[in-house]
Amino acid sequence: MSPEELAELVAKLRVIGTDQQNVEVKSGVGKSIKETLSAFSNADGGTIIVGLSEETNFSPVQNFNHSQASDKLETFCQQITPVIVPDIKLIPFEGTVLLVAIVKSLPATDKPAFITDKGRYRGSYIRLGDGDVMLSEYEVSKMLEEKTPPTWDQQPVAAATLEDLDEQLLNSFLELHRGRRPKTFADGEDAALKRLKITGGNHPTMASLLTMGIYPQEFFPRLTLNFAAFPGTEKGTITTGVRLLDSATITGTIPELISAGVDKVANNMRTAGFIDNKFRTNIPDYPLIAVREALVNALMHRDYAPAALGSPVHINMFVDRLEISNPGGLYGGVTVNNLGKPGVSSTRNQLLATFLEDIPLEGGGTVAENRGTGIPTINKALADALMPTPEIINRLDSFTIVFHKRRVAPTESYGTAFQQVLAILNTKASASSAELSAETGLSRTAIQRALNQALAQGLIEQTEPARSPKQRYRVLPRDH
Repeated sequence: MSPEELAELVAKLRVIGTDQQNVEVKSGVGKSIKETLSAFSNADGGTIIVGLSEETNFSPVQNFNHSQASDKLETFCQQITPVIVPDIKLIPFEGTVLLVAIVKSLPATDKPAFITDKGRYRGSYIRLGDGDVMLSEYEVSKMLEEKTPPTWDQQPVAAATLEDLDEQLLNSFLELHRGRRPKTFADGEDAALKRLKITGGNHPTMASLLTMGIYPQEFFPRLTLNFAAFPGTEKGTITTGVRLLDSATITGTIPELISAGVDKVANNMRTAGFIDNKFRTNIPDYPLIAVREALVNALMHRDYAPAALGSPVHINMFVDRLEISNPGGLYGGVTVNNLGKPGVSSTRNQLLATFLEDIPLEGGGTVAENRGTGIPTINKALADALMPTPEIINRLDSFTIVFHKRRVAPTESYGTAFQQVLAILNTKASASSAELSAETGLSRTAIQRALNQALAQGLIEQTEPARSPKQRYRVLPRDH
């Protein structure tokens, strides 16, 4: 970092008034700097600037001894496991000299970096916002998985038997592999079941139950798909009236979860009509191909470790976006920056992914290709629908893909005035006729007729007395 770059960075900090995700400012080198060294090493790296006071808007500390600070920092770096080796520079700044240490992110196989005398589970930190937060035991375990691939999906489920697998699915799977590799069946079907890891110790494995089970939730009650459609832009933004437009806890095998999840999204989104000259093309809020691929990725790559078995996969629909979240962040060498790029792929659940390559879907084909094509397929489907690429939120304990709803063009329509009014009111706490007219582009007369029809059918209610000039309308609560 040059003096000019340092001056520019400090100027930005003075405008913002606080530290940043990747920048930590300290007045001196104390023991707390070890937490920052750990946090930056476990995250995406960062810059530590020593010799400025945050309390006085990042002005230089008087009589700051940069040489002594550098010696102390090097000592503290030795007290991190593995030892941290930052790029330390002494840079002139506003009549003094500051200590600047650039800390690089550790390779995944070397994480977590932890304060040695606190131990791995009490001394590992991560950077969140402008602070250093101690990692939970679960988050540390996720980092350690990078050293040894997890095999939770291969573990036999002691409470289950072969009778808990769907006979038709199992026989179809065995016939497929009998044709591919006859030698696997040379010692009989029982031996083949073990070699294919359908069973282990005479019990079905987790992977076989999740893909071919009669009812996997008998053994894993929370390995479900939870769906919720919210009437606002965030959970809890609507405190009166309808708080959930739709909700469901979906159970079954992974193929069944995917199919039902896609159906739920399809039933809760609108399909616009794009009018071009004489023709009308139906365009949904979200391309279902992209939704399906996101669900496949979430269920195939989620964390199946014991600590995560209480967490389902979530589909949350808001008025402006669709979010699909699963326990466990990106695995292996896959990062947000290289996600979906050619040659970049890593599988947390290798057996499960292998089974899903061969499990058929009702409409034909198999559940997953497992060739790293999921994200490219999602991106193409969104591009074809004239939508932006998805937003990716990756954390140690979760992964979320966000589809932002396609904006409505002036030449698009959503059916009758009655349908449009109900669709809009389902997304708001309340609205006036003027607001509905402005949002739809329809006349006040058409809007009022639609409102009267909805009132007559008992679908909505007025919030003010009948002749009030401040009249607003809202959807009546539904029974769930």
